[in-house]
Amino acid sequence: MSALAVARPLAVTMGDASGVGPEIVLRRHVSHGLGDVVVYGDLAILRHGARLLGLPLDPDRDIVAVTSPSARGSADGRLAVVDLGLLAAEQHRPGELDAAAGAAARAYVVAATRAALAGEVAAVVTLPMNKEATQQTDPGFVGHTELIAAECGVASYSMMLAAGDLAVTHVSTHVSLREAIERVTTERVLDVIRLTHTTLARFLAAPRIAVCGLNPHAGEHGLFGSEDAVHIAPAIERARSEGIDASGPHPADTVFHQAVHRHRHDAIVCMYHDQGHAPMKLLAFEHGVNVTIGLPVVRTSVDHGTAFDIAWQGVAFTESLQHAIDWARKLAAPAAAPGSG
Repeated sequence: MSALAVARPLAVTMGDASGVGPEIVLRRHVSHGLGDVVVYGDLAILRHGARLLGLPLDPDRDIVAVTSPSARGSADGRLAVVDLGLLAAEQHRPGELDAAAGAAARAYVVAATRAALAGEVAAVVTLPMNKEATQQTDPGFVGHTELIAAECGVASYSMMLAAGDLAVTHVSTHVSLREAIERVTTERVLDVIRLTHTTLARFLAAPRIAVCGLNPHAGEHGLFGSEDAVHIAPAIERARSEGIDASGPHPADTVFHQAVHRHRHDAIVCMYHDQGHAPMKLLAFEHGVNVTIGLPVVRTSVDHGTAFDIAWQGVAFTESLQHAIDWARKLAAPAAAPGSG
């Protein structure tokens, strides 16, 4: 994917200070540079982390605070940080569950999202938060996606996983399987098909969207459940009547093969979390990107967690951040003209 230029900088939230997020930011900056990026986080943690990792830079000179994203140019190739000033160096606890780090990680996301809503940054790229740590100060916290959607005042949104030429979206994500089944309604499935089409249409002339069934073999004509015929098929028909190239319901055990090896689909709408996440993490664990669709801002994320077990040891892969940045640039760039996909 080519690096597309956007007029404003991208915001990268550094994630939970105890996890791999800030480490990945630092190491990627040193090895490849981050380009048009401003980090939302804590300057003290990033400088302390650079010393902890023994990186070949001067933390006091090469990691600098900026007053706003628009002041990023003054960093002159250095790592630019919008410093929220929430954590001091002595509060850095690599690999440990920490309530203060969890609360700070939440604050970075809120600040970056508000900057995006104000038009100060072109997109928000998030690094991992630890749900348990953040829930110690925000018991209602579910995840990045829900937090950002609430901050944007949006009720209709979905999670997209993207890797290479394939995108996967979800009718539901962080709910029990029992609740996920209840959420498979015609209106919700249609909504996710529309959101998927709208997102991909920014760079594809006619996205081909496959819709998974809920039950084995997509219900096999009612033998294994009625949801596919009663709720999913009508959503597909309505999408097609709107000019969307949607097909299905497809058996979930074969549709990924058709998409990856036969190149018949650009996106797959899945009915619940593991139906989409399991195959995508098998296909692209280290370069999958999480995109929240349906928001008034562009938000992408690495598709992995805080990895406390390896945090701040210099071994976490950094390419995931670059893929998330690339997708943010792609989605933040002006929409492609029809036929250019």
